[in-house]
Amino acid sequence: MEERYLRNLPAISAQEQRLLRDRRVLVVGCGGLGGYLIEYLARLGVGRLTTVDGDCFQPSNLNRQLLCTRDTLGRSKVRTAAERVRAVNPDVEFQAVEESFSAENGDGLVRDQDLVLDALDDVPARLLLEEVCARQGVPLVHGAVCGWTAQVAVVPPGSGLLRRLYAAPAGGEKSVLPFTPAFCAAIQAAEAVKLLCGWAPSLEEKVLAADLSDLDWTLLSSL
Repeated sequence: MEERYLRNLPAISAQEQRLLRDRRVLVVGCGGLGGYLIEYLARLGVGRLTTVDGDCFQPSNLNRQLLCTRDTLGRSKVRTAAERVRAVNPDVEFQAVEESFSAENGDGLVRDQDLVLDALDDVPARLLLEEVCARQGVPLVHGAVCGWTAQVAVVPPGSGLLRRLYAAPAGGEKSVLPFTPAFCAAIQAAEAVKLLCGWAPSLEEKVLAADLSDLDWTLLSSL
């Protein structure tokens, strides 16, 4: 076992660590959630990461996006992520897809992945991602943030959980505080590791909603 992974043990076993090395994960979105997810998965030792995002960093990203610094303003988010992964764990095979997730490229991106992580910031794109994952038979770990609040769910292929969750129109608030994406991504990454290692996820077809302003937690098991 490489020294870099010693502190992962025994929370995950040596066999599970080797399993992570062979897994393929797609992170859709490379902003607030995506930056943290990529960081966590690269440090954990997930062997093959693909990230898709067509945006570049802008000053409004500085308050919350891990990969956004004064030096990366105006630069491609996915290319910056690729450089970060090379610096953190060069053993990770990283593919940067510099375009938005869409109906045209979705099936090709999701096909052959072991897991997909939702780091998007709009509902139509999330629903499209859920549909593509259903067609390709790939589980999805959903995450969303707004202000002080975060929500996480594990969406089995074909469950339609996100379509039920977002049946009512969402509000228009755009604020996101610096710690909320890190919190949400940590829970998403924990659920991802369980799935990748063959454990039963805690949030399968459930939605964990957390309000960090008063540490209120709600677990919805039926929608």
